[in-house]
Amino acid sequence: MRILIANDDGYLAPGLHALVKACDGLGQIEVIAPEQNASGTSNSLTLGRPLSVYTASNGFRYVNGTPSDCVHVALTGLLDYKPDLVLSGINNGANMGDDTLYSGTVAAATEGFLFGIPSIAFSQVDKGWGHLDAAAALARQVVEQVLAGGLGSAFLLNVNIPNRADACDLPRRVTRLGRRHASEPVIKQMSPRGEPIYWIGPAGDAREAGEGTDFHATANGMVSLTPLQVDLTHHAALGAWAQRMDRPA
Repeated sequence: MRILIANDDGYLAPGLHALVKACDGLGQIEVIAPEQNASGTSNSLTLGRPLSVYTASNGFRYVNGTPSDCVHVALTGLLDYKPDLVLSGINNGANMGDDTLYSGTVAAATEGFLFGIPSIAFSQVDKGWGHLDAAAALARQVVEQVLAGGLGSAFLLNVNIPNRADACDLPRRVTRLGRRHASEPVIKQMSPRGEPIYWIGPAGDAREAGEGTDFHATANGMVSLTPLQVDLTHHAALGAWAQRMDRPA
């Protein structure tokens, strides 16, 4: 078993180290992570400059790019083999609902999925790394359960873990993505040169958080596991758009 582990909080992040430690003994582990925190970079690839790969004293490799860069570079030339499994995380904060579209943690796993590799993204619901060891132990349980069932065809799984000491004993629910309200307004400040600068505002409250969603599960003390797909096609609208827009050949 060969496992590639990445994240978006950077190669020094406690969540990454906890996940690597938790996976000890499951197989050959390779870590390739961003040099710096790359949260919110989504699936972006760095195309305007070359990328460099460095090796830390503990053997982790890190890239001066995005989470997607890390996995892409690993799978297209850095590694001389195709991993059996790609893991991403453990992220410092939740990746649920609309957040998954922006998440670098989910993006790293998505890159593995795009290359036909089973991939799992792990996040803690709250920031601050509270009860990280328990979250890492839960992550190992999930990986072991997945491996026991056989990897088979590629899949993409998004896991959100409440920050609790009893994380391994919490109920687990397979969920769908909820929805958020729009983000809070930008925060406007003045630079030292008297120029306006803007900080992206915090995420809005959950808008669709009913039973069956990731928001509902974690709010009720459960681990959320959401199978994801990459196809963004609005299949139900194809017929209506065809009637409006199609022209005969």
